[in-house]
Amino acid sequence: MSLIEVKNAIKTYQTGEDSFNALNCVSLSIERGEFVAIMGASGSGKSTFMNMLGTLDKPNSGSYFLDGIDMLSLDPNQLADVRNVKMGFVFQGFNLISRTSALENVQLPMIYKGIPEEERIRRAKNALKIVGLEKREDHMPNQMSGGQQQRVAIARAIVNDPPLILADEPTGNLDTKTSIEVMEFFVNLNKQMGKTIVLVTHEPDIAEYCGRIVRFKDGNIISDEINKNPHPVTSTSKMEDYVL
Repeated sequence: MSLIEVKNAIKTYQTGEDSFNALNCVSLSIERGEFVAIMGASGSGKSTFMNMLGTLDKPNSGSYFLDGIDMLSLDPNQLADVRNVKMGFVFQGFNLISRTSALENVQLPMIYKGIPEEERIRRAKNALKIVGLEKREDHMPNQMSGGQQQRVAIARAIVNDPPLILADEPTGNLDTKTSIEVMEFFVNLNKQMGKTIVLVTHEPDIAEYCGRIVRFKDGNIISDEINKNPHPVTSTSKMEDYVL
């Protein structure tokens, strides 16, 4: 069974008297352990599709199953529980709480899950070790570089050990060198920890780290290709050494 199964998804937006389809009967399956890039120009439908995968928006018709669960049949509280348990989110703008330390930022998903404080701290420390920030636990976001902030965001995304990571332009605010470092963390999360990753990007060089590249245009999938030669990774950090 695929981790993600979308069939015939249509999303229509109304603008005054006019309407347009942001998604035109889109179908896509993603297997466990895949690393998939979603590409396309502004208005292509890629962000609408990503919002649907994250259950932040619903299609007007079609179906979406995540890990065998019908996402369109769930109420808002049930969807919030699914997001907390089965998904980790990484955004272009990091979305860290500014007056909260790295360790505290990483604990947030576990607070919503009701995990006791001692366990939260242990797991947050391990998540920060996984992304190489064990010496930055007490730092506030304004005391860290953009790359370090994004690594905190990645630690927060994985701390509940979800099967799926959704990354929306995660390198959009980073320079080239830092973008490479962040992408290598994603590759290692995929290969060493088995995370399924769906990453939205408009940058071809970033997409080349992924094992599969899906391109959108005008609400349609226009290509879906296996990347046989993804960018090599130089980082050899052993992520599996730290159990969440």
